[in-house]
Amino acid sequence: MSEKRDYYEVLGVEKSASADEIKKAYRKMAMKYHPDKNPGDKEAEEKFKEANEAYEVLSDETKRATYDQYGHAGMEGGFGGAGGGSYGGFGGGGFEDIFSDIFSSFGGGGGFGGFGGFGGGGGGRRGPSRGSDMKININLSFKEAVFGTEKKIKIKRQEECPTCHGSGAEPGSEAHTCDKCGGSGQIYIRQQTPFGTIQQTTVCDKCHGEGEIIDDPCHTCHGSGIQEKERTINIKIPAGVDNGSILPLRGEGNTGARGGGKGDLFVYISVKEDPIFKREEDDVYLEIPVTFAQAALGAELVVPTVDGKVKLKVPEGTQTGKVFRLKGKGVPNVNGRGRGDQYITVRVEVPRKLNKKQKELLRAFDKETGNDNHQEGKKFWSKVKNAFQ
Repeated sequence: MSEKRDYYEVLGVEKSASADEIKKAYRKMAMKYHPDKNPGDKEAEEKFKEANEAYEVLSDETKRATYDQYGHAGMEGGFGGAGGGSYGGFGGGGFEDIFSDIFSSFGGGGGFGGFGGFGGGGGGRRGPSRGSDMKININLSFKEAVFGTEKKIKIKRQEECPTCHGSGAEPGSEAHTCDKCGGSGQIYIRQQTPFGTIQQTTVCDKCHGEGEIIDDPCHTCHGSGIQEKERTINIKIPAGVDNGSILPLRGEGNTGARGGGKGDLFVYISVKEDPIFKREEDDVYLEIPVTFAQAALGAELVVPTVDGKVKLKVPEGTQTGKVFRLKGKGVPNVNGRGRGDQYITVRVEVPRKLNKKQKELLRAFDKETGNDNHQEGKKFWSKVKNAFQ
């Protein structure tokens, strides 16, 4: 398929669908397009793979949140500059439960031909497994979130053992095939029952499913093939991230066992509130107080924006609640689609304490202007009068 379809569209669910609804939709598609039900049908095979890919993302809370925010770009490592490619393996989305249902509908038993060996008995020799994902939290100031920044952080993660290079064996020694299971990682147990002989498959208790036995384990990692290391990594925070944004860094998570690929590192963004500006998506909001005289006579004010100070002309007769728009003075869009705007709301500040002279001047002003210069008030009281006639 030349262009990836929306994952929600692939599974035929709404974006607000619950985890259970997503699972049911995937199970329905998996059963419909499973290769065992459609032998030789390339279109069904493609739809089956497409459903797998969609479910892998939407069944994982973290991956789904990233996809909802950034779309397919977020799944391809479009942020933070780390790594590339898609998620490896079937990462914890309940595939085994689903496929066990599918296999039972096919008449039970059997493996999942060509797609990873789900179902069946106690499993075979364990191959490479993808490393687990990691999560970290980063706190940003308002301006760091607006304009982007770089952060150096220290993390502890599992990496390939530098001594044995992931084999788990001491250099110069080798692992040999398990003589109990013959390298399969599983053994067969036969039990005699009143109903006849039952054969059961289980994990080999000698090699623990590895299929190999290490006679001389690596002294550094004690045979695990991986070792915990502390690393300092540089994270590029793109301009326009917001509180709750999740940045995926591909291949920066834990190293997998037995030569498996690395997991991903998910960076959760928290943005501190600004004492002046309020943000809604890519727009910035600001409320400024003006004096009665400035509102009545007009004024040129210097107001703050995220880029610095600018001049704002307040025309005479400006009322409380008047909103001015500064185009392009908002937050840069995180996906590069321009900038938002800044909206400035005027609040006319009425003086709280007046001396005798000031009061006399205001009374004289009120007498001089009468109702002719108070059109809003005039309209309101006219409506009140009509309502009670």
